[in-house]
Amino acid sequence: MRTGLNDMTGKLTIVGFGPGSKEDMTLRAVKAIEDADIVTGYTTYVDILSEFFPNKKYNATGMMKEVERCRMAVRDAMEGLNVAMVSSGDSGIYGMAGIVYQVADELGADIEIEAVPGVTAASMAASLLGAPLMHDTALISLSDLLTPLELIMERVKAASSSDMVICLYNPKSKGRSDHLEKAADIIMSERGPDVPVGVVRNAGRRGESVEVTTLKDIGDVEVDMLSIVIVGNSETYVSKGRMVTPRGYRL
Repeated sequence: MRTGLNDMTGKLTIVGFGPGSKEDMTLRAVKAIEDADIVTGYTTYVDILSEFFPNKKYNATGMMKEVERCRMAVRDAMEGLNVAMVSSGDSGIYGMAGIVYQVADELGADIEIEAVPGVTAASMAASLLGAPLMHDTALISLSDLLTPLELIMERVKAASSSDMVICLYNPKSKGRSDHLEKAADIIMSERGPDVPVGVVRNAGRRGESVEVTTLKDIGDVEVDMLSIVIVGNSETYVSKGRMVTPRGYRL
């Protein structure tokens, strides 16, 4: 721990630590966590990282406490601490990076902020499914906690009509049991029922599962908040259990 903190300018590093295994963390992410005076994050993420970095000091908050967590991290950095704000996946993709910058502006924080990218869920899921993201792709979260459902479905329709591969984050929860079904109906109206769909649950973590199905059969697959759903475009096909989206190379 450093001394004379009040006389120093702190640093806040927003760290994407990937799917959850240490093997999938980047070297920059590992170094940022190792160098931090304190690691701040969602309780579940702190539990994961404390297994790999047991000697670090941690600050944790629960779900729906993102703004509070960021204010805590920014204030610690303003006191001169080297803080690592951790997110699973990539901190700039449905992660904490945006909130950190907003809170830093709100508090007038004169601190150094650095974002360290990580392996996002879409990349990890795609690697397990084969090569479904080889062409233009839309990432869409089906969570309507922060975005109106009507707007989400408009985005699903726009992505579907443009024939992009669609990667769905936060596809289903107990409180949102029909959002995935609504999205699948929209996509089927554009692409038909037999488009390949990949579902990866707990990507890169214990209990990982991978399944390839079709839009019409998506209701038969276990899907929850720990899942990523990748819907192919009109040219995506399945070979030996792998989803492949051609880029257009001549063979």
